[in-house]
Amino acid sequence: MNAFPAVSRGEIWWINLDPTKGAEIRKQRPGLVISSDRVGRLPTKVIVPLTEWNNSFDSSIWHVAIEPSATNGLNKKSAADALQIRCVSLERFSSKVGRATADQIEEVLLAIRAVLEIRN
Repeated sequence: MNAFPAVSRGEIWWINLDPTKGAEIRKQRPGLVISSDRVGRLPTKVIVPLTEWNNSFDSSIWHVAIEPSATNGLNKKSAADALQIRCVSLERFSSKVGRATADQIEEVLLAIRAVLEIRN
């Protein structure tokens, strides 16, 4: 049986997103875990991948800026890309980077709500 890492909501991990198709965000990159720790039986987590910040993201409702800090472990300004939300196997997780703040998680959840047009 495979030993999977213990992964929790709010953590940022290096995640191998390859192979991909089309315009899906690819390669190994940090991802923010947003799925609840209290649901699911499969060894999977819902994540939002992070990409390097680009000033063109300023006008985007689905990109959330995350500044690097000792807590989140990022080494450059990044963007959580809520349009690329996905469920991935724990087999894709390689190492923990750090943890997002409660405010950052809330901002990402608001961006996901906008992408999915969830009202209330």
